Amino acid sequence: MKRPRRNHSAAFKAKVAIAAIKGDQTLAALAERFDVHPNQITQWKSELLQRAGEVFATAAEKRESGPDIKTLHAKIGQLTLENDFLSGALGRIGDASAKR
Repeated sequence: MKRPRRNHSAAFKAKVAIAAIKGDQTLAALAERFDVHPNQITQWKSELLQRAGEVFATAAEKRESGPDIKTLHAKIGQLTLENDFLSGALGRIGDASAKR
């Protein structure tokens, strides 16, 4: 029978990934110690190495990486206008299948 799905905290994942980076123990030993599959440890380790630069990023750099709010609002407005136009155009066709 399969084991139920487990959700690990971010602190636990970081602890396991740091232990893997240290290299004091093999993946098999770490997997047994933390009761996690070796592939999962490898995945957490690679994710930690890829995103390690974000830890030292300044607040301004973190804000720059997010989406531009003004651009998103402009896109929402454009799509709303297009939807209103198309719904009006479909209403004028007179075809029963076009009306909803």
